[in-house]
Amino acid sequence: MIKILKLCVLLCATIGFSSVAGENELNGANTAWILTSTALVLLMTLPGLALFYGGLVRSKNILSILMQCFAIASISSILWLVVGYSLAFGAGNAWIGDFSKVMMADIGKGTLSGDIPESLFMLFQMTFAVITPALIIGAFAERMKFSAVLLFSGLWLLTVYAPVTHWVWGGGWLAEMGLYDFAGGTVVHITAGVAAIVAAMVLGPRKGFPKTPMLPHNLTMTVTGAGLLWVGWFGFNGGSALAANGDAAMAMLVTHISASAGALTWAAIEWKKFGKASVLGAVTGMVAGLGTITPASGFVGPGGALVIGTLAGIVCFTCTVYIKQKLKIDDSLDVFPVHGVGGILGTFLAGIFSATSLGVFSGFGFAEGISTMSEQVGVQLIGIIATIVYTAVVSYILFKVVGLMTGGLRVSEEQETTGLDLVEHDESGYNI
Repeated sequence: MIKILKLCVLLCATIGFSSVAGENELNGANTAWILTSTALVLLMTLPGLALFYGGLVRSKNILSILMQCFAIASISSILWLVVGYSLAFGAGNAWIGDFSKVMMADIGKGTLSGDIPESLFMLFQMTFAVITPALIIGAFAERMKFSAVLLFSGLWLLTVYAPVTHWVWGGGWLAEMGLYDFAGGTVVHITAGVAAIVAAMVLGPRKGFPKTPMLPHNLTMTVTGAGLLWVGWFGFNGGSALAANGDAAMAMLVTHISASAGALTWAAIEWKKFGKASVLGAVTGMVAGLGTITPASGFVGPGGALVIGTLAGIVCFTCTVYIKQKLKIDDSLDVFPVHGVGGILGTFLAGIFSATSLGVFSGFGFAEGISTMSEQVGVQLIGIIATIVYTAVVSYILFKVVGLMTGGLRVSEEQETTGLDLVEHDESGYNI
């Protein structure tokens, strides 16, 4: 009997030790999934966003958009390695990280972040740092100097994106409050959207806006890019679970449902309003649905995603028309009404549809220490307002500083008429 008891104690101790050790061991399945997700998120920028935006501008500016996406991907990657990752995920304080991870200091092949390599976690986060400033170019397309684009994007990454990332995902003050932002409602979409509307107001409209029609030159290219964005978003949201588990699966499911609802809703509104459903409207509604579900994707169920996607189509369509036609702000490719408004709406709705008491629209509960929907919604609103104000102020200052450093943000009227492809790159997208 004593031998049996000793054997049981030894077995329990072994199991307990294995459990503890497992927490510090690499998980092959999770690593494989985040490797895949990283490639999917990079696919969203190159070539997804590049094609989506490229098709929307006039043919004389197609190469400028492609070049800006490639250049921003390169600059953001280098800055993320040198100091951006450290500012976002270094220990630091409630507002900003420290310099402990500069140039991946003390991070080797065997260094883990949770149960995946830290080098992989850093790379996954790098792809987010790549696409966020790239989103902003849609607001100043066809009129901003290439030098100004490069300088602004690099400075913005370090002064806006990295600090807000630390607030939300790096253990900062919004994380401590319990903000729900699973994959980037505040970090990606609100920051990019707010910076975009600031850019549009600081630079002013394109020559001829709003009287001269500025139609997309290649909707086939735009739809191709939209398809790549939809597929890539599975890595964007599903990968943010940082594991191959039920959280990732549910995030992918609700992402798809919201995208579908957004596309159909936007198309239906156009059909009713104009008598026809446009392809451009459908893909824009899809992006609105994707952006809006992003912050909520790990906290809501399929029913909530259906409502979120439908509301995204309605609200983002309304804001797009209002900003363009009523306010006369030339946010060229509708970055703020789609990404900014979508990020705001999704971050707010995450506080509602995370509730477990909404029947088929239920989510998976509130953050630790929060017991009611009103408390969670209150935290969500604080995160939204703080992100908007900080991004707007810093982005405005950066545009003014960059304008001084580059002799003005805009190309001349003559150069704008000629097109940025020839003026900035001495090349043409179509030699026919």
